[in-house]
Amino acid sequence: MTRRSRAVRGVITVLAALLAVTAASTTARATAEPKAPQDFVALRTVDPTILQEMRYFTPHNFVGERVDGYRQPLCILTRPAAEALHRAQTRLLRQGYTLKVYDCYRPQRAVNHFVRWAEDLDDQAMKAEFYPNVDKTRLFDDGYIAEKSGHSRGSTMDLTIVKLPARPTRPYVPGEPQVPCYAPKGQRFPDNSVDMGTGFDCFDTLAHTLDPRIQGQQRANRLLLKTTLEGLGFVNLAEEWWHYTFKPEPYPDTYFDFPVSCKSLTKAH
Repeated sequence: MTRRSRAVRGVITVLAALLAVTAASTTARATAEPKAPQDFVALRTVDPTILQEMRYFTPHNFVGERVDGYRQPLCILTRPAAEALHRAQTRLLRQGYTLKVYDCYRPQRAVNHFVRWAEDLDDQAMKAEFYPNVDKTRLFDDGYIAEKSGHSRGSTMDLTIVKLPARPTRPYVPGEPQVPCYAPKGQRFPDNSVDMGTGFDCFDTLAHTLDPRIQGQQRANRLLLKTTLEGLGFVNLAEEWWHYTFKPEPYPDTYFDFPVSCKSLTKAH
């Protein structure tokens, strides 16, 4: 091989290496996951006593599978919302109760997953438990599914109350017989929550917080959650007894899409 040939080959090798590096960095930029702003925190770092049963990380939800974007069973919230939830927990602990969250920050990709599921009218796998009386064609019109969710802004959570000492909830077994979410507590899927009249994510008017058909201890349990949280700056969604938003929201107009994962948070968390 001549000196000139060796030089040409050397140049080609260098160029190929540069192209490979450039392609790799471009791919890395294209696949880099978005991160949470610095004022988003893992709830457990603010209050480790609040129970977490993150339903969308599991197949026990109305979709019937783990939802897109839930990489870990983790509650993430804006710091003001997490600190207000800690204050609520302090009040409830004195009364012999603990809070339990089912969902907190929800990435936009998860909301998109809900929309795709709702548009697939052939997928009725979880109907018998979560929406037995609602035709799936009505989910958008009736407000059960939407293309945007306040959860994606970081200050909304789905939660309930558990009587202490808390008993563990048994694992859900995919394919097990389903019972309507509004069935008596002893019949529907066992949850260590106090009896709220329906299960979590029950697509039914009985889930409306102040539905007049919900009376007695069930109503008292809903009102305990409602009065405790509303006294600390939370606002309830009237159609869902479990749904609360802390006000004022730090990000009232921003819908985030970072994954539910410790890696989405800064190292300080």
